[in-house]
Amino acid sequence: MKKKIAALLACTLCLSALAACGGNDAKGEEDKTITVGASPTPHAEILNAAKDVLAEQGYTLVVKEFSDYVIPNTALVDGELDANYFQHTPYLNTFNQENGADLAVAVEMHYEPFGVYPGKTASLDELKDGATVAIPNDGSNEARALLLLQDAGLIKLKDGIDPTSKDATVLSIVENPKNLKISEIAAEQLPRSLQDVDIAVINGNYALQAGLNANDNAIATETPDYGKVYVNVVACRSEDKDSDKMKALADALHSDTVKKFIEDTYKGAVVPTF
Repeated sequence: MKKKIAALLACTLCLSALAACGGNDAKGEEDKTITVGASPTPHAEILNAAKDVLAEQGYTLVVKEFSDYVIPNTALVDGELDANYFQHTPYLNTFNQENGADLAVAVEMHYEPFGVYPGKTASLDELKDGATVAIPNDGSNEARALLLLQDAGLIKLKDGIDPTSKDATVLSIVENPKNLKISEIAAEQLPRSLQDVDIAVINGNYALQAGLNANDNAIATETPDYGKVYVNVVACRSEDKDSDKMKALADALHSDTVKKFIEDTYKGAVVPTF
């Protein structure tokens, strides 16, 4: 009987040891997985181009796609993601301020020129008095759109507008010689609005998703200087900024492979900043 009990104890200890080893392996595998939330175009596509580079470092990249500008940040704050890649720095700063969050820039990646796209009206010169102009309705992107309309000579904003903040709204317009009607619309809805408005200012990623390219289809675009302000970034929680995962992700995304992919695929509609 004693021999049987001893044998059972030995088997139990052996199984426990195997389970412990299996647990460590699973944990190790989990630690080598990087989950990033992203807009489908171009961000998720760029991330997918980095998968093989990350695999060479022993990491598995999981890309989760989101169609809006809110959930990727809340999911990151809640710990559902390791990082996200969909926003520019002013938008990230605005999110932190409005939500008491502490998200940080992990990697600076690219710039997407904002464009004014034709709807019912084919050119800026043809805009009639009272024409309707659609712009994004979120803080930093609304300011950016209004600054582009100002640069195009369509409106004038009050002095001192900071392009890195959400300072500019329709209430900031001090001159509107064509009496343009500014329609504020959710950024993801702007391409669909083109048939109903005269012109629309559309974010680069949503333009690309709709088959539009700022270089080919826009009737006005931002000056290259805006690339220094509206850099699209990979964001993470502040405490993870210097983690091994973020360093590996940064190395992969700044690789020659990814840079070539961006340049060959988007042909100036997405401009690498590295």
